[in-house]
Amino acid sequence: MTARTARTARTARRGPAAPPTAPGPGAASPVRTDIVLLAVAIAGISLSAPLTATIAAPALAIAFWRNAMAVGALTPLALVRHRGELRGMGRRAVLLSLAAGVLLAVHFAVWLPSLRMTSVASSTALVTTTPIWTTLLLRLRGHRPPALVWAGTGLAFLGVVILTGVDFAVSARALAGDALALAGGIAAAGYVLLGAEVRRTVGTVAYTYVLYITTTVLLLGTCLLSGASLGGYSGGTWLKLALLTVTAQLLGHSLINRVVKGLGPSVTSTAILLETPGAALIAALWLNQLPPAAAYPALLVILAGLTLVIRGDRGGR
Repeated sequence: MTARTARTARTARRGPAAPPTAPGPGAASPVRTDIVLLAVAIAGISLSAPLTATIAAPALAIAFWRNAMAVGALTPLALVRHRGELRGMGRRAVLLSLAAGVLLAVHFAVWLPSLRMTSVASSTALVTTTPIWTTLLLRLRGHRPPALVWAGTGLAFLGVVILTGVDFAVSARALAGDALALAGGIAAAGYVLLGAEVRRTVGTVAYTYVLYITTTVLLLGTCLLSGASLGGYSGGTWLKLALLTVTAQLLGHSLINRVVKGLGPSVTSTAILLETPGAALIAALWLNQLPPAAAYPALLVILAGLTLVIRGDRGGR
């Protein structure tokens, strides 16, 4: 057998060489899925401020019930389908989840009362400063966000300022409400960062379940200490609380916990800025509160800022 014949025989036994494979069209599908889920989450949390403003219950009680109802809805799923995942959470993941729950409780405890102390526009604008604090906290932890992330964060927040015309009112009560909303934005930044860390190794349901239980317990204690009424509401009030839980809590915060692993804390927290124009649109359609003329160009500015953050974050990775 000649050398050429031997080579031909070996090739026949191995079969034809496989052609080089190129990335399929679904290679970026996880990112697209996360972006769609993030859009649903933003739509959910955009209901929070307008709906809370119409609920005839103490602000702290509203914060407690939206978390308590969410725990009730997640319990069958967490204990039946994700029991092993809960048991497998390491000590570090549990502690970080508890810390995130503390920050989420602080976020709700200071922000929801601010809605009744200052204007809804000012409160929403200040609480959505989350991406600024997220970027600063990342820098303190040793990360160096790309210049596009800084630029996009600033541009997106500029859009919020254009939209709301944040008015630091001269009354002491309004100023206190502004301070509470700002504190809520800082707490939310810590909650998003801790959630991103936990989600590296823990699934969405297990993390969210521990998170909401912690938040519920802390808010219950706060309600009891402050004397906030937890019952005696009308049927319409309970219905609105249930709607708030489904939209702002389960579809809002829970999906944020889902996508923060893939999109990262910078993109996720910056997208939360879209809550402000979302809330304005809902208020216009539901409460007949027409948004200001700057709403439409401001939305474009926010979207442009979010685009820069996404590009900068992906380039940094």
